[in-house]
Amino acid sequence: MTIPRRSWRGAGAFAAAAVVGLAGGVLSASPAAAHTPTWAVTCSEVTLNLTQYSKDVANQVTVSVVGGDVLLPTTEFGRDFSTKTPLQLPKHDKELTVRLVVKAGDSDRYSVDQTKVAPVCEETTPAPTPTEESPSETPSETPSTEPATPEAPEPSATPSETATEAAPAPAEPSSSAPDLAETGSSSATPVIGGAALAVLLAGGGILWSVRKRRSVQH
Repeated sequence: MTIPRRSWRGAGAFAAAAVVGLAGGVLSASPAAAHTPTWAVTCSEVTLNLTQYSKDVANQVTVSVVGGDVLLPTTEFGRDFSTKTPLQLPKHDKELTVRLVVKAGDSDRYSVDQTKVAPVCEETTPAPTPTEESPSETPSETPSTEPATPEAPEPSATPSETATEAAPAPAEPSSSAPDLAETGSSSATPVIGGAALAVLLAGGGILWSVRKRRSVQH
């Protein structure tokens, strides 16, 4: 079987065109895939990670709040740029619109102008700090069924002290007053006993003398 040369030529031209088109598509798509702007927005911060940009030109990046603060002034970078510390959003009670602008130095088609919404942060209510109960709030103890024994009042020392101070001091005996009769023994008792003994002896002697005289007369 003989194939015409024109058919071979046509098939070769079609294959060549397909290869060229595929190569052109790959070449045109590779730069776009190389520029990778990645960023994220939360209720309180913004993070950036720009990679695979051309290092031979000056690229620029800017981050701001629409109608508000500028979070990142226009900054030039080379191949890569990332936020080591997240960009802090201002406190807000309603949603904020954050804008990212990246200008690629090699071509405007790789530049980026995007916006994202930052929601409102949910505030966590702190747990109440337990406070010490005041005496009035402390529950009273269960009353006892047994009757309480009344305590005897303690005698006050004030009346006795007052009475002691008010009592007159005993009067000292005057030296001029006559001596009172002695009711007990005194220092004169031995003298009286000796005198009585002497009287008894004297009486006995007289009685003995009288009896002796009578016996002599008879």
